[in-house]
Amino acid sequence: MSAKCCASPVATTDPVYRRVLWIALALNAAMFFVEIGAGAFADSTALLADAVDFFGDAANYGISLAVLALAPAWRSRAALIKGCSMGLFGIFVIAKVFWSAATGSSPQPFAMGAVALLALIVNVGVAVMLYRYRCGDANMRSVWLCSRNDAIGNIAVMFAALGVFGTGSAWPDLGVAAMLGLLALLSARSIISEALRELRDGHRIAAGDPLHHTGDRHG
Repeated sequence: MSAKCCASPVATTDPVYRRVLWIALALNAAMFFVEIGAGAFADSTALLADAVDFFGDAANYGISLAVLALAPAWRSRAALIKGCSMGLFGIFVIAKVFWSAATGSSPQPFAMGAVALLALIVNVGVAVMLYRYRCGDANMRSVWLCSRNDAIGNIAVMFAALGVFGTGSAWPDLGVAAMLGLLALLSARSIISEALRELRDGHRIAAGDPLHHTGDRHG
């Protein structure tokens, strides 16, 4: 991450950050139930994918709260778990796309668009609250990426609803669902890579790796 992005990361002990995570957890849990029902009603793979994402995010916010005051290594391990869960979500969504394409679906564009708009309002609000915390450690960054991905996904679902309405085909819905799955896989790779790097650096420092003391030997 560049210095411009992360010039002044905020401490994980910030009580405001903890409060933001609790708000984000409650909103994501509520939207999971809204979208799981709406996705089934509208026969929309994209909405169901977004609903599962809301559930995963609520769980991730809970994990973040649990490790907030723990040592950096535990926060990195939590980020690793979240990265893996995000990757599993991506695999699930792509598998659901193939299943829906094979069995057929008839998405309802108006229900898709209305629920996606509500989800967008929620996620933009959460993203705004989390924006200043996007440049912390892997755990804090994973929280920001979850929020950012959700807002992007909601906009995409709205375009999918327009596509379904304009074409009378399920393919715009399936295409957006596949995009959400791919975005989750790419974000998972980023989070896992950063978490593993933090864990490796922590182990080296704890073991007194000579690479961290080169300046002392040659000074």
